[in-house]
Amino acid sequence: MDAVADTQLPAKPAGAATTDPWQDLRRHTAARLALGRAGASMPTDEILRFGYAHAQARDAVHVSLHVDELAAALQDKGVATVQVHSAAADRAQYLLRPDLGRRLDADSAERLRANAADTPACDLVIVIADGLSSLAIHRNALPLVDAIRAHVPAGWTLGPVVIAEQGRVALGDEVGELLGARMVAVLIGERPGLSSPDSLGIYLTSAPRVGRHDAERNCISNVRPEGLDIASAARKLWWLATAATALGTTGVALKDRSDETLLPAEPATDSTTSTRPLPDAA
Repeated sequence: MDAVADTQLPAKPAGAATTDPWQDLRRHTAARLALGRAGASMPTDEILRFGYAHAQARDAVHVSLHVDELAAALQDKGVATVQVHSAAADRAQYLLRPDLGRRLDADSAERLRANAADTPACDLVIVIADGLSSLAIHRNALPLVDAIRAHVPAGWTLGPVVIAEQGRVALGDEVGELLGARMVAVLIGERPGLSSPDSLGIYLTSAPRVGRHDAERNCISNVRPEGLDIASAARKLWWLATAATALGTTGVALKDRSDETLLPAEPATDSTTSTRPLPDAA
């Protein structure tokens, strides 16, 4: 009996953290589950992780977009750029007045008119906007633009990449209209979550013009290494753009069936695409 007793584990101290039997699920998702408990409370390390994730999300919203650095990096790759600003004067006004983020300021509109006068109309113009996560742009925009430009279908022309500060999705409508683009693709930082502060969305709109509705766009969301990988996002964009040309429109009438016709560029990932009417999330 003594030998058996010597091999038994000591009793767990009162108040020690208790692991959750669902713990193994955490290997498969970044969702906040199987957190365990310490008595009637969450364990301290989980409280600290939550605080860190919340701080990352807040930073993603408030940190400024490095416009000049982004423009210089694109120009180094031989990509023409135009820098614009929405009618929202600063970040505080942008967050309080979503309507101002959807329109260009007067100087930016004039800059695009001048650019359009010097260059021919294009099939697709790419707009990079900070949206609600400049972190998403800093991490994902450059490789995504590279991937998009690497697979331009035959016969398509691209306009300059427009970099927009304090911009929302609908800002692309005015940009595309002023540049005479047949379509506009807005690459924008999505509203950050507690496990995804760097998620980028792509909004494709055919025949862009001021007054377009969200139901007239197609959205490819959660573009980031932990979500929809960049190569797959670029291929989906071109599938939608080509299908929109045949259909004559984007939005709810255009269903994303790219998964039925495109082989995955990478192993399956946790990704989301949507064609339903969406709120202007950025």
